[in-house]
Amino acid sequence: MSGARLKIGFAGPLVSVQDGGRMGRMRFGVPESGAMDRLALAAANTALGNAPGAAGIEVSRGGLTLSCSEGAVTLAIAGGGFIVEAAGGPLGSWHILTLREGERLVIRPGPWGSWCYVAFAGALQAGDWLGSASTHALSGLGGGVIRTGQAIEIAEAQIRPVLEGPIPCPVIARPRHTARVVLGPQDRFFGAEAVEAFLSARYTLSDAYDRMGVRLSGPALVPEAALGIPSEAILRGSVQVAGDGVPVVLLADHQTTGGYPKIATVVDADLDGFAQLRPRDAVRFSAIPPAEAVALARHRARARQDYLAALGRATARRGG
Repeated sequence: MSGARLKIGFAGPLVSVQDGGRMGRMRFGVPESGAMDRLALAAANTALGNAPGAAGIEVSRGGLTLSCSEGAVTLAIAGGGFIVEAAGGPLGSWHILTLREGERLVIRPGPWGSWCYVAFAGALQAGDWLGSASTHALSGLGGGVIRTGQAIEIAEAQIRPVLEGPIPCPVIARPRHTARVVLGPQDRFFGAEAVEAFLSARYTLSDAYDRMGVRLSGPALVPEAALGIPSEAILRGSVQVAGDGVPVVLLADHQTTGGYPKIATVVDADLDGFAQLRPRDAVRFSAIPPAEAVALARHRARARQDYLAALGRATARRGG
């Protein structure tokens, strides 16, 4: 085993180092961050025999081009249906390959999805902030934003040709055009007509979309009460509505507290699929009771565990 050095020929906006997230610090005002699509990052890592939350590169629709300037490393790509080219040929968007000195990897947007992940058979050398390499986009703290011209080091880079080939893409990895929500905690600040509009109308994701959240285009949901509620904790998936009536779904880099009313919260089981929607994609919201949301979370956790366990067994069988 030895190191590998990669040169970034091009990196689009919002390409960054992410891992499983900065857990347990939101009460101190520190966002969790982490991958926008947590299952995809875990899949890429598990397919290589890494820990599911190991640090990798999160690639936005802006794309990424990198070349191997020294050494060689096996890597895995998973996430949206991106177009992948390596060693001069096209590959599937869920794939394991080996990049050798002088070879180039190109990732650009394909038919679906907003985010994909590159994991390495080795240790991506990246900065650490409060115990995590996840990059908080607004501050840049963590492993850091990936920029054109940058060099990346992979320590203890491994070449695993026996692992090369496609990674199974599960149905649960696809974008979700219907997102299930639990109403509240401030749905009482909206009239019955506004709540009905939220649950029956077709919304589209706007271009105001980053790692912190996305504004939705559709019927306005103007709160009936004053916007002076005490600031309180916010979760990934909170649907926050300011005075302009525009709903905003908060995502990985969301603030930890806020005083705008939240009409609903997208259930965690649907958030990875929601994050894979693109601007101008349509989405509808379907309300479910809290008990059903709990059952759904358990079902999703089992499905995720079963999928990753199957990937791990396949890696072990192939000599990973």
